[in-house]
Amino acid sequence: MEHREQTLAAIEPAVPDPAKELPLNVTSIPKQLLPTDVLSITETSPENLIQKLASGNLSSTAVTKAFLQRAGLASKLTNCVTEFLPDRALARAKYLDDYLATHGRPMGLLHGLPISVKEHLSMKGLDINAGFVSWVGRIAPDDALILKLLRNAGALFYVRTTEPQALMHLETDNNIYGVTVNPYNTGLTSGGSSGGEGALIGMRGSCLGIGTDIGGSIRSPAANNGLFGLRPTTYRLPVGGWSAAMLGSEQIIPVIGPLSTSLDGVKVFMKTLIDQQPWLYEPSLVSMPWKETSSASLLRKGSDGKRKLRVGILADDGVVKPHPPILRGINTLVTKLREHPDIELVEFPPYKHEEAWRIISSLYFADGAAEEREAINASGEPWRPLTDFIITDNPNVKNLSISEVWGLTQDREGYKAAYNQHWNSINTGLPGPETKAEVQVEAVAEMDKMVDVILTPTGPGCAPPHDCARYWGYTAQWNLLDYPCLVFPTGLQAGGDDMAEEGYTPRNEQDKYNYELYKPETYVDAPISLQLVGRRFEDEKLIEALEMMTEVAGMPFNDAKTKL
Repeated sequence: MEHREQTLAAIEPAVPDPAKELPLNVTSIPKQLLPTDVLSITETSPENLIQKLASGNLSSTAVTKAFLQRAGLASKLTNCVTEFLPDRALARAKYLDDYLATHGRPMGLLHGLPISVKEHLSMKGLDINAGFVSWVGRIAPDDALILKLLRNAGALFYVRTTEPQALMHLETDNNIYGVTVNPYNTGLTSGGSSGGEGALIGMRGSCLGIGTDIGGSIRSPAANNGLFGLRPTTYRLPVGGWSAAMLGSEQIIPVIGPLSTSLDGVKVFMKTLIDQQPWLYEPSLVSMPWKETSSASLLRKGSDGKRKLRVGILADDGVVKPHPPILRGINTLVTKLREHPDIELVEFPPYKHEEAWRIISSLYFADGAAEEREAINASGEPWRPLTDFIITDNPNVKNLSISEVWGLTQDREGYKAAYNQHWNSINTGLPGPETKAEVQVEAVAEMDKMVDVILTPTGPGCAPPHDCARYWGYTAQWNLLDYPCLVFPTGLQAGGDDMAEEGYTPRNEQDKYNYELYKPETYVDAPISLQLVGRRFEDEKLIEALEMMTEVAGMPFNDAKTKL
């Protein structure tokens, strides 16, 4: 904590202090305390900043100073930063400005752009504690590969962000830095485990940041803070050089991905990395170039030559019913999309989502969470409530034998095959997973009727109160299946008029907990975000689908509650 305050104090000019008495929604505070030029720069989308930096209309030094200012204020308001890097960031910015002046061209696609980084991604010479008190003082021997590739494209790194104890929460809370709160409503969580990124970008203290995801850790913060966030298919982006427990586990593969203020920011992040052929440096990655969606549509073409998009609507996973604001968000978007001739909406029923949770929650900690327990207990630090929830209170956490791991891995693969067949059967007449039918070659014509993407919630509600993010089903489901997922803001926010459903009979204990959690006044101003899900390795198609949906629906929708 003392080190963080020293790095904050090194920012020039000094970051202003907010008032002691603040509203729950603090997103308007920067406009009251920061200069106009800082506001203008930090509220520019990453793709527009890239253009201005490449042309020399903005210097990297000016942009970096602006984001350091706003990040400092964001951290004072939400507790989202572990460390500021003004000296190394401004030295790098000066180098990039000199490079542009000397060569007359930018260094790369991300020339001069400041990018925020989740703390457990290694930066040479800096601490990588991953939220464990006993790991404080572990120093990274080198930069993570993803940082090297981004730097090669001209980016710079200026701030590191908070994460929870054990990296296994859908909120951000540890015993080193405390709780990171949601800027739209500080009584709510920013999400996790990339919650520092979520709060920082939600406050526009960053426009593009790096998160990680094994059960929703990119998507939860993106949704809670009204951002775009992509959980890519595994083995597309490099993960070498991060700090975490159970690094050798291959049962559930974690991923790295972007959070951004814009969809184009997500796209440029992915393209910049994949265009550098990261598989040449990290051999586990798939050698798959980024498919350009601007030159050739990845969606189907209709008889009239226009692209067609078929969207499956999975508004409820059948286990935990979403809160009223989330259902309002889905209904609003569906209404906008329904009448468009190039979009077809299809009901997409869930398939055994409770079984998916049994499998994934068993495979998360195949050693009975021995490494997490050791890392926590080594310092004597208290177990945070959501660490207890996912480890101690989780009946599926056991010290598995090798044969038990093999059995659960077979369950995982069997569920993936069944869900794939379930997807194939929706809207086509092809056999579902219960039939165990062989592939029908004569049914190829039916394949053109298949759903392209699934529209679904990111969670059973908007950002929950602290210590209450206890249902992972709407995100972890897709980690088990390894489907790419793209979270996006609708522009809508929760309000007091989103009344609770009276007389509702809960389906189970999880549903009961979620239902009782909802009080309209608790969630006021929380962003309403949704999630788009695609098939494996169709990350580009997922982005193109959302581009089309955004254009058709006119998102983000106007909402009088929007404060930013």
